[in-house]
Amino acid sequence: MDRRKLVNRLAIVLLGGITVIVLGACAGRFDEQARNDAARAVLEEVVVAAPSTASQQVFRAAVAPELAAGVAANRSLGSGPLAANEELWVIAMPGETGAESDFGDDLSPGSGAMLASLSPDDIESGERLIEIPLPLKHTDVHAEIVGYVSTVDVTQQFENPFDTKIEAVYVFPLPEKAAVNEFVMTIGERRIRGILREREEAEAIYAEARAQGYQASLLTQQRPNIFEQKVANIEPGNRIDVNIRYFHTLSYRDGWYSFVFPTVVGPRFNPPEWSDPVTALPRMPLQPSLPGFAVQYLRPNERSGHDLGISVELDAGVAIEAIEASHAIDEVRTDETTATIQLANRSTIPNRDFILEFKVAGGRVKSNLLTYAEPEDADAGYFTMMLYPPDDLTGLRRHPLEMVFVLDSSGSMNGLPIGQAKAAVISALDQLERGDTFQIIRFSDSASSFGDEPVAATRRNIEQAKRYVRRLNGDGGTMMIEGIRAALDFPHDPRRLRFVTFLTDGFIGNEAEILSEIHASIGESRIFSFGVGSSVNRYLLERMAIVGRGAVAYLGLDDSGSDVMDDFFGRISHPALADVSIDWGDMQVSDVYPNRLPDLFVGRPVVVTGKFSGEPGALTVQGNAGGERIEFAIQPDGQDPDHSFLPQIWARLRIADLRDRRVWDSDPYGELDGMIRRTALDYQLMSDYTAFVAVDASQRTSGGYGVTVVQPVPVPAGVRYETSVH
Repeated sequence: MDRRKLVNRLAIVLLGGITVIVLGACAGRFDEQARNDAARAVLEEVVVAAPSTASQQVFRAAVAPELAAGVAANRSLGSGPLAANEELWVIAMPGETGAESDFGDDLSPGSGAMLASLSPDDIESGERLIEIPLPLKHTDVHAEIVGYVSTVDVTQQFENPFDTKIEAVYVFPLPEKAAVNEFVMTIGERRIRGILREREEAEAIYAEARAQGYQASLLTQQRPNIFEQKVANIEPGNRIDVNIRYFHTLSYRDGWYSFVFPTVVGPRFNPPEWSDPVTALPRMPLQPSLPGFAVQYLRPNERSGHDLGISVELDAGVAIEAIEASHAIDEVRTDETTATIQLANRSTIPNRDFILEFKVAGGRVKSNLLTYAEPEDADAGYFTMMLYPPDDLTGLRRHPLEMVFVLDSSGSMNGLPIGQAKAAVISALDQLERGDTFQIIRFSDSASSFGDEPVAATRRNIEQAKRYVRRLNGDGGTMMIEGIRAALDFPHDPRRLRFVTFLTDGFIGNEAEILSEIHASIGESRIFSFGVGSSVNRYLLERMAIVGRGAVAYLGLDDSGSDVMDDFFGRISHPALADVSIDWGDMQVSDVYPNRLPDLFVGRPVVVTGKFSGEPGALTVQGNAGGERIEFAIQPDGQDPDHSFLPQIWARLRIADLRDRRVWDSDPYGELDGMIRRTALDYQLMSDYTAFVAVDASQRTSGGYGVTVVQPVPVPAGVRYETSVH
């Protein structure tokens, strides 16, 4: 991390006033004198950056003389020289000036609507509900949405219900596009801001702090949408809170923006011999040593005391016409463009995604361009724009289609999910026209199809296909790779547009293998991925659509399959804007993501993000649709200091692109790994190679670090425990 970023990070903490400054063990890269000189220089800059005179006085009186004498502490000030393998840890008090500004006024998370109780209908008849004592008591989620970008604070409250010291371990999901860039641990009145380090270094810091009795927390990324939280040395009856902050962009469809907060990681199927599995285990006292990582699940008649509060501050920037949600909500409209939303005083088990959708006036937005330039370097600019297809496409007639429906019939789809998928396919068959062809492929342990090759969309063939679909059941493993190969490996009819629709919950552990196969075999096909269920693997479904140059949609357990397919055919009944290119005008752009612009489908914009230098001006977008050349202009919205989130959003997209390239490109020297690591460190983001760690080095707890307690989670709604957890 460069000095400016470190100064900014420490200056934020200083806003609350310094109370303790200690030094914790950390691998260093400087000799002792250089480290001391660097520390003095950084801390002097922090003092200047701190707006509070009182903070400066406290800092200079307590710390500057110690550093000037070359003396610091490993655990308390004044006990020895600053060594090359030590680092400053700054602890701020929340009750002092400005400390609330970091994460709002809620210094004692745990209030708000509840989302974690069971009704008698939630468990099978005759079973007694068993409450399991576990450390995670509450998760508080507060989101601020401005336009199509959200800033989200997630606070996890851990309490020790046992009579011995524990380490808590919790695996949880976040949105696949989340740019996680802040981490704070709160113990009583002490707030410890976490630092981002290379993953191995962060894990070593945490392990050493845990072994020495210090209270500490570690956040690692297992998948782009799966994270693991560890909290060490929680004493009996005590509480430790961990706050995570992230940014991400919202999806948009036909005038509706969608904000999603996932609540539970679904059980994954792993092909035999897969080297990095995600194992689904029943609740057990210990976590066995397994390759990859594992998630433990509560049995159907078990629950923990974990509940969830969600609140959203919404500023759409334009008039809001309607608000809908997956859960019961209380909604307060402050004016026509803003609203406050929170969960209503009803409770349910946290086993399905929270989805908030809001419709903006006019039913659609224009393509727009947001920009941000670094204050220190006006040439280091970042932009993001929502590239919306023009109305001209709606008047063009579609070409004949070659439809391939790929249906997941594995065990995790058993019950409601496969029923929804079957209803959607049956509805889609009714929308085929004369001149179209189709194929139906199902996969579980293996793949099979309705016909040996695509068949004509005659009334007789469609009725036979419906009978084939109705006989399908959910059972067996999820060998999605077989479905991918069956759908993409047969010859393409050049007279028709091939659309491959995957209907699946995406509960697999070998996402990398799937994306690699799609990249190798996509040809002229377009993939539309449909996530079926309440807590689907959105990372896999989103990346399938991106690599497959298509789009993604979601079919919840309460949604209408026919409505979802009506929407889908509304997209493909008009030609997409293909071969898209952009004339950037006076902007000199680089590192644009997605680096290959996908087709633009009616009602489905594409978000394009990149770096630029020069003056933002009008852009020109060109493409082909239905044999016609189409062109339209985009005007910038102007640079805005409030767009300071753009560098992190760009960096997250760069990491996702590099991660994809690592899947299918040969990288014998680890160059892609190095680029991911450098990007994450430069922009202070979570990744496969970086992690956040926080240590309260002000005091030790007594004894060893105690017992490790893994937090089991509920199985997602609609997923059968018996067919998914082993």
